[in-house]
Amino acid sequence: MKVAALQFDIVWEDRTTNYRKVRRFAKIAADSGADVLILPEMFATGFSLNSTVTIEEPGGETASFVQSLASDFNVNVIAGLVLRGNHGLGRNCALTVDREGHGVALYTKTHLIGILGEDKHHEPGDGPKLFTLGSMKCASFICYDLRFPELFRLVADNCTLVFVIASWPDARKRHWHILLQARAVENQFYVVGVNRIGQGGGLTYSGGTVIYDPLGNIIAEGGNREGLIIGDVDSAKVAEVRSAMPFLKDRRF
Repeated sequence: MKVAALQFDIVWEDRTTNYRKVRRFAKIAADSGADVLILPEMFATGFSLNSTVTIEEPGGETASFVQSLASDFNVNVIAGLVLRGNHGLGRNCALTVDREGHGVALYTKTHLIGILGEDKHHEPGDGPKLFTLGSMKCASFICYDLRFPELFRLVADNCTLVFVIASWPDARKRHWHILLQARAVENQFYVVGVNRIGQGGGLTYSGGTVIYDPLGNIIAEGGNREGLIIGDVDSAKVAEVRSAMPFLKDRRF
């Protein structure tokens, strides 16, 4: 299966411009034969905590855009958006839709980053949502979730491919790479980390979008420039690694 991760400079709180950018890259991904296109966390607005701007209803503007993107270009899409939760709070979500634009999975970010005040504006989710794309058993996580390995361990037995969509600041970019690689190695599955670039909300983002295989080897990476990062993933590789090095069966807790 061919995955295409889009690393781009999200224009702050400007859905129209960001939709236009994404659509242009989606065509390139489709022309490249991509089976799935992955967009960063809160791709339509940037990681804004202005809930009057970011929160949408289910089936709202961004969800509808993602569905049309999938059906127009015949590609599965994973994208970050904020949906209305309870008590005036939002839910930071990863939406997965199939090639026809039908919903496949909706994951809500489990861990909210307190040092940025996200926990004051969003409500946490209740755990992973598993889904299948082609031959790959998948799960999606969001940004700060990456710091909590126990969350990834919950899906290790049932996943061959994990997506991490993010707005991960440049100040902690070294941790981004270390943690993504660790999640791949310790769970013996593919990990696709998709980050943004540019400026937003007083923070700088330097990308680092990358695809790791189940041994922690880099398949493709994007550096700090806008563009698509494309690579092939194969469930047979996961089976091969787990058969040759059956470490997961030795877990005790």
